[in-house]
Amino acid sequence: MMNPVLDELKIFTGNGHPDLARSVCEYLEIPLGEAEVFKFANDNTFVRIKENIRQRDVFIVQPTCYPVNDNLMELLIMIDACKRASAGRITAVIPYYGYGRTDKKDQPRVPITARLVADLLTAAGADRMLTVDLHAGQIQGFFNIPVDELTALPILTDYFKAKEIDDLVVVAVDIGISKKARDVADRLHAPLAIIEKRRIGNDEKTEMMNVIGDVEGKVALTFDDEIATGGTIVNAAQSLADHGVKEVYCCVTHPILSGNAPQLMAASNFTEVVVSDTIPVTPEKRNGKITVLSVAPLLGEAIYRIHKGLSVGDMFNT
Repeated sequence: MMNPVLDELKIFTGNGHPDLARSVCEYLEIPLGEAEVFKFANDNTFVRIKENIRQRDVFIVQPTCYPVNDNLMELLIMIDACKRASAGRITAVIPYYGYGRTDKKDQPRVPITARLVADLLTAAGADRMLTVDLHAGQIQGFFNIPVDELTALPILTDYFKAKEIDDLVVVAVDIGISKKARDVADRLHAPLAIIEKRRIGNDEKTEMMNVIGDVEGKVALTFDDEIATGGTIVNAAQSLADHGVKEVYCCVTHPILSGNAPQLMAASNFTEVVVSDTIPVTPEKRNGKITVLSVAPLLGEAIYRIHKGLSVGDMFNT
C-alpha cells in the first residue's frame, strides 16, 4: 500500500542491487517503481519506465559494482529515460561508487575516472547524488550537483558495541583510512592503532610494514572502507597476530570480494567479518565468518529527508 505522505516519490532500480532497492521501499512503505532494464542480443542496454513520473521526485538505486560498466551504463540510461519522461527531480542513489579509487593522478598519463563518472552522471541529467562511504572524500567536489555522503559506521559500530568486547582496539589498515577509523574508535570508546603499508605496483599487492600503537594482548577490530581482493585485510590480520593480539574482527562497508577473496577471508584468522549490503553479497561469497548488515533503513531515511526537504546531516548528530 502506498504511503500517502510519499505519493510524489518514486524509486526505481536497475539490475545492480534490486534486493536493496526493495528493502528501501519496504522501509518507506511504498512500492518499487516499474521499469524494464535489459540487454538486447547486440549487447545494447534498453530501459523503459513503465509508469507516469511527470514532475515526480525520482530516486534510482544502483551501486556501480560488478559488472561495473554494465551497472554504470544502466544507471546513465535510466537517468536519461527519467529526464525525458519529465521527472521533476532525479537523484542517483549509488550506495557503492565504482571507480572511486581513481580519484587522482598518482602516475604519469593516467585518468581521473572518478571525475569522469561524475561528469557522466551530471550530463545524463542527475540533479543530485546520494552515496555511502566514498573511498575519498574529495570525490564530492567532482560534482557540480549536490552530493549527500552517508556513512555505514553507526550501523557497523552499533553491532560491535552490542558485543561488549573487553580490551578492544580499533585498527586502521592503512594511514589513508585512519580518520574514519578514529570515528569508529571514538564510537566504541576504544584506542586506535594504524598499520603502515606500502602498495607495490598496480596488481593490488601490498607489503605490510609496521603496526603503530599498542595491540598486544587486545582484541583487534580492523576497519577499511572496502574489501577488494582481500589481500590487504588478511595481511593486516596476520600482522596483528604476529604482534600478539588475542582475537581479530573485521568490519568493512563495501564487500567487493573479487576473485578468490571469499576463500581468503574464510581461511584467515578473523573471528568474524562484518559488512554492509551496499553491494550484493551472493551466496557463493558468504561463509561462516561473514555477517551482512543492511543499509536499507539508512538509505530510506535519507531519501525521505531529501524528498521532504529535511536535513540529512541531522541523521548523524548523536
